[in-house]
Amino acid sequence: MIQKRIIVVIIVFLTLSLGLLWLGWEAGKENTKQLIQSSDPTPTLEAVDPVNQETGVLVTKVVDGDTIEIQGGQKIRYVGIDTPETVDPRRAVGCFGKEASKINKELVEGKVVILEKDITNVDKYNRLLRYVYLKQSDGTLLFVNDYLVREGYAKNYTYPPDVKFNEQFRQAEIEAREANKGLWNKCTS
Repeated sequence: MIQKRIIVVIIVFLTLSLGLLWLGWEAGKENTKQLIQSSDPTPTLEAVDPVNQETGVLVTKVVDGDTIEIQGGQKIRYVGIDTPETVDPRRAVGCFGKEASKINKELVEGKVVILEKDITNVDKYNRLLRYVYLKQSDGTLLFVNDYLVREGYAKNYTYPPDVKFNEQFRQAEIEAREANKGLWNKCTS
């Protein structure tokens, strides 16, 4: 009799545990679906997470296509993307690297940008890792990371745990490649 009660208790416990796991899984899927649906390449100010946001920083220098320096001397590395090298002394200048640096400079140098953090704060070179937004004259925000990939100046570069916009960047890269934009047109291999 005691063994039957123990078995019943175990079955009830397992059933409840599996039910709770299933509910958590469904909630997680819904949150992921909402995140994907809200991934707009040019989000409004409200779309930027205010908890992780540092607003109003002046870009004083563009280092290369995916790295900038802000007022105070802190370097910022764009999260989720990679442009061809132009300043690494160990490597030759990459195909389309100068073009990527030039467009980044035209976009943000001397302008105020909004920075958004994902998970990791700094990389091994002590650069802040951020998504970069530039306020446009019409009040919308240009998502600089996305723009660089979408126009063929950069590639999607996933480095977990910073993957908030991975799918968006992956899709932008596919579109740029299919349209033969930027480095996808000029650089082979």
